Amino acid sequence: MSDLAALIPRIERLLDRFDTPRITPPDWKTVRAARWSAQTASLKPILHPQRVALADLLAIDEQKRRVDANTRQFVAGKPANNVLLTGARGCGKSSLVKAVHAKYAAKGLRLIEVDKAGLPHLPDLFDLLADAGYRFIVFIDDLSFADNEPGYASLKAALDGSLAGPSDNVLIYATSNRRHLMPEYMAENLATQYLGGEVQPGEAIEEKVSLSDRFGLWVSFHVMDQDTYLDIARHWAIRLGAPPAGEFERAALQWAQGRGARNGRVAWQFARDWAGRQ
Repeated sequence: MSDLAALIPRIERLLDRFDTPRITPPDWKTVRAARWSAQTASLKPILHPQRVALADLLAIDEQKRRVDANTRQFVAGKPANNVLLTGARGCGKSSLVKAVHAKYAAKGLRLIEVDKAGLPHLPDLFDLLADAGYRFIVFIDDLSFADNEPGYASLKAALDGSLAGPSDNVLIYATSNRRHLMPEYMAENLATQYLGGEVQPGEAIEEKVSLSDRFGLWVSFHVMDQDTYLDIARHWAIRLGAPPAGEFERAALQWAQGRGARNGRVAWQFARDWAGRQ
């Protein structure tokens, strides 16, 4: 009986080793981008990351300047901020993150894509990256939360407030169509108070602002006008080897009307269709 009692702790330690396998990071010398898998708690290399040039992102010069400057500071080992890119859909938020990664990848910048299911496991990822010897952008695309989603608290703690936060070689860049990342309701405004001429938001609004407020740099994108949309469509048509001619503008506007939007993504899609038909 005593032999069995002594054996049980050894068996438990052995089982723990099987339950928590050692995570092997990619070879960052050859891998420039990876995807964090929450199911396996591992990094899967992205062998052919999408390459976007900053020069191809038109009509967002100020946004490019701010994100590029922040990323340049980070790569140089200087203080830099987590970045939240918000605003109109299809205007280049995700493409801008990919473009700055492409620009600085040769200088040691690596990009790791994390989806919302992986947010509760961010501390594990941070531990894996802390001593990697490279600089990492953790990229969370198209981020938004419903009420009481678990990933909300995880990201909030990861940005500021947790003992298991990222090391100095990790920043979080997130994109969203929502400025405060969560749905906002008119009823929440009823709790706002006006005391002594000051506006004091209710607790529900304060809670929703508290997550976006943890990003040090906010970059906003706006709906573009018709001329800007056409300029982008022309740019991509030329890049694809099918310069505008004839009914180009009319066709581009009809395409945008059919999609119900004028933005860079729609212009790119039209240019591909235009070039394919020439």
